Amino acid sequence: MAKLVFGMNQSLDGYVDHMAFGPSPTLFRHFIESAERQAGSLYGRRMYEVMRYWDDEHPEWDAERRAYAAAWRKQPKWVVSRSLTSVGPNATLVGEDLEGAIRKLKAEREGEIEVAGPDLARGLTDLGLIDEYQIYLHPVVLGHGKPYFAGPRPPLRLVTADRMDEDVIRLTYIPA
Repeated sequence: MAKLVFGMNQSLDGYVDHMAFGPSPTLFRHFIESAERQAGSLYGRRMYEVMRYWDDEHPEWDAERRAYAAAWRKQPKWVVSRSLTSVGPNATLVGEDLEGAIRKLKAEREGEIEVAGPDLARGLTDLGLIDEYQIYLHPVVLGHGKPYFAGPRPPLRLVTADRMDEDVIRLTYIPA
């Protein structure tokens, strides 16, 4: 059975914003390795549209960005959207029955499936479908933006805290 993991970079004050801060080279290497071993990724529409960036080649990319793009393109992706009518390569639209579709996906797959995006994570949290939360805590204060938890924080239990580079720690929680 697959495990759904919601993990994102977060500021000290609880916000996620890929444009305000990003990973160091060490942390980016970790994300490449994670993408290479994941069983797939589950996206809401907005996050999927952001991530479609990796579908195209960019001549200014270094070897690390090319490696991430290759890993991302290779893995299956599922997109939860009421407005999209089609998705890109190696991606599947999830229909109206979100809970049924995700329960089936978890039962049919093995490994870790990344959940990307706070809004999607909230819906999956409300359904009791997220198995693990990974917060990559950065020493940045944003003061505004999209919070990591788009709704009330679910009861959680800390299982690990890992130093990822000189400034970032990963806090891993499971539902309590």
